[in-house]
Amino acid sequence: MTLPIILFYAFIAVVSIQIIYYLSFLFSFGSKRAETHLKKQIPISVIICAKNEAENLKKNLPFILNQAYSNFEIVLVNDSSFDDTLEVMKDFSSIHNNVKLVDVKVSEAFWGNKKYALTLGIKASKNDFLVFTDADCVPNSEHWLAHLSGNFSNEKSIILGYGAYAKKKFSLLNKLIRFETVMTAMQYFSYAQVGLTYMGVGRNLAYRKELFFNNSGFNNHMSIKSGDDDLFINEVANASNTALCFTKDSFTVSEPKSSFKAWILQKRRHISTAPFYKMKHKLLLGLFYTTQLLFWILAISLLIIGFTWYWVVALISLRFIIQWLCFGFTAKKLEETDLIILTPILELFLISLQLSIFIANLISKPKHWK
Repeated sequence: MTLPIILFYAFIAVVSIQIIYYLSFLFSFGSKRAETHLKKQIPISVIICAKNEAENLKKNLPFILNQAYSNFEIVLVNDSSFDDTLEVMKDFSSIHNNVKLVDVKVSEAFWGNKKYALTLGIKASKNDFLVFTDADCVPNSEHWLAHLSGNFSNEKSIILGYGAYAKKKFSLLNKLIRFETVMTAMQYFSYAQVGLTYMGVGRNLAYRKELFFNNSGFNNHMSIKSGDDDLFINEVANASNTALCFTKDSFTVSEPKSSFKAWILQKRRHISTAPFYKMKHKLLLGLFYTTQLLFWILAISLLIIGFTWYWVVALISLRFIIQWLCFGFTAKKLEETDLIILTPILELFLISLQLSIFIANLISKPKHWK
């Protein structure tokens, strides 16, 4: 059997796996309609852990304070900042009765990461139902808390939300950041939909304090710098305790990184947690990324050598059509429709960057959350 034939059969296998993956996993979220659950407004504690975020707090905290919600507190955690973050937090807490301040001193920083500061914030909160977001996030509406909290029930103790990034015109980096965000959301929502929850995002996440302490909080991965959101959810989520919230009013919107260097450093921290996921999640996610990469390598190789090009083009087209359908439905739900037509180009850029980040993380590990 010649090399071109081996490559062609390998390409058929890769395309088949990609199609099965899209239809089995990712389409489960793409075809799901957003449901609004507005129930009695339970007491909520919003926890924001901030390190050197003075300007973002000044700009964004009023949007959270102005939520149309009857019973909530905001716990502001200053994680050993060296700008004016602490002073800004003190100003808000002096004006608003429902703002509580937790100051993590520099002397406590030997713990070395955000998880210790967050744990102190969780301990200081007075309510059992916790909502997490970041200082650079703005709720998409004044009903953000109502939409998230309405999904809590006796069975559902984890709520996965969507954290979008603001759109910037004429920016390839911005489109790439938003494309990666939608692809990630499509995966973690889809996995959760079929009972295989593996992560959430700290920009928009909710869970019960009881769940946190019954599972020893972050203790099992305290030494890992990142993962206060995804590693904790990977550890405690199951098929019955997780709900999805992706109504437009429930989104948060963050300012994206403005340089490739800053974004890559951020993604290096995020990707560094993946090796600590449960084995079934690592296998499924690894298979998807590997076949994504092989799809492009084999497609380009077969087109260059011209081996049965019409079959290669047919397989490429079939895979892209199914991808467009799954991504398109998801992008429409998440208000990112401008990305749909650019999907092949953005995917090629993204998997190339992910490969370089994976190699960089093998050489050296990111050391700090900020």
